[in-house]
Amino acid sequence: MAPEGISVACSRLIEPARIQVVRRPEKLLPDDKRVITRYLDFGSPRRIRSILRRLLRIKEEDVAPLLQDVMSDFSSRHRDVEADFLASFNRVLKYIDPARGISEPRRLLIGAYFTLEYSIESAALFNPSIVMHPDQTDLPEGAVRFLMSLRATGEGHVSSIVFRRGVIGAGGDIAFDPPPRYARPSRLTPDRMLDKTWFIRKLAEMHLYDELAIRILEALPDRFDYEALHRTIACVKKTAGKRTAFRNIAAGMLWLARANYDVRFPEDCHPAEIVIFPATESERHGMEDLRLTRFVDDDGQVSYMGTYTAYGAARTRPMLLRSADLANFHVRTLGGRHIKNKGLALFPRRIDGSYLMVSRHDGENLWLLWSDNLYSWDGASRLQAPREPWELIQLGNCGSPLETEAGWIVLTHGVGPVRRYCIGAILLDRQDPERVIGRLKDPLLIPTDQEREGYVPNVLYSCGSMIHNDRLIIPYAMSDQATSFATVSVSDLTDLLLDYGP
Repeated sequence: MAPEGISVACSRLIEPARIQVVRRPEKLLPDDKRVITRYLDFGSPRRIRSILRRLLRIKEEDVAPLLQDVMSDFSSRHRDVEADFLASFNRVLKYIDPARGISEPRRLLIGAYFTLEYSIESAALFNPSIVMHPDQTDLPEGAVRFLMSLRATGEGHVSSIVFRRGVIGAGGDIAFDPPPRYARPSRLTPDRMLDKTWFIRKLAEMHLYDELAIRILEALPDRFDYEALHRTIACVKKTAGKRTAFRNIAAGMLWLARANYDVRFPEDCHPAEIVIFPATESERHGMEDLRLTRFVDDDGQVSYMGTYTAYGAARTRPMLLRSADLANFHVRTLGGRHIKNKGLALFPRRIDGSYLMVSRHDGENLWLLWSDNLYSWDGASRLQAPREPWELIQLGNCGSPLETEAGWIVLTHGVGPVRRYCIGAILLDRQDPERVIGRLKDPLLIPTDQEREGYVPNVLYSCGSMIHNDRLIIPYAMSDQATSFATVSVSDLTDLLLDYGP
């Protein structure tokens, strides 16, 4: 039996690194009682109209009793279910004769028929990322409050972004805030304005800025919303000439306007209530693996940013989520030659005026990206290629780099035989992160027998760790199902990284 606190390898061929890793007892398991409301989309306008005809034939005196039954069953499960029902009603309002008067109770009842409950984490709660929370008041000495993002997966394997808040004690114990009663689904901020200069730059990155796009944009003011863009496209279409070319340009412009959006939550909303659910066609199959970082800009301004993978109908796309207050979130597309594949991880500050990211845009190797524009990335140099038996299929990062006196710690994931994911580490030069100055020859974490069983077997995976009291806190997913924690001494780890060398 291995000594207490030492990682246990499940293979004789691949051993863990020679360092004490403590697997914590705390676990985060999926909870099927956490539900949000969603619009029940029947897809076909014919069917929607058919359902509406039946609902509109209900006698007015029967509407209130029916609504009362619905409210009795569901109002205690959601913070404001009436607002949810009205939001669903407004989605089908265009199919109803505008001359027809509809009472408020009937609107709510119709909305209820076009609403469903969705259990956001009924299948899994995994791929965590952890950062220091902005509120560090009223804590015991030596403790720190943290914010954790996770990938919650429910029916149909649709993934959303959720959060947890808690405290790491001076001795390394981890305690989560009691779960709130409700979960709040995100809703798009209406009438978000688009800046024309920014829009032109994004169109150029997409190779869509041509004569037809210029004609459309010339008819728009410097700031415009989605509806104004849609109306202008309809007007220009009448004289556009080349129909196929125009359709492609128009579709790309409308997609770009929809894919960049904002969501807002009440300022007093507990982080664990927040559910950022897919809101656009490019995310319809999920928002995956947010790599959250607490970014401190050169002027000292703090924001919470992270890249994630938008999983659409036909492709995946890297996206950036950004918030200054954890109540208003901005979702933006990323562009540039190297914005491909999955697993981008932003550095927590600029270096020499440039933003930096770790990437695996070629699908196999670790790369360093740099840019003076947070949303467009063209500079790249390779950091590391697979070389050890446990990582020969591909390498990726396990979250944003962590700054220490010795250098930048980058946790990595390596994929080896039978698609087993292990967690390793490299060390980058603090002033020149293009230089790898240390690495682990062997994995830091290998799936144990208890961790290897799950939805996707043999996978240990993390999207971000944090340092507290010379202790590296590593939250990690076990086989794409639940979340656990491990800790390791930062000084011991950096010593071992430097021992192995580059």
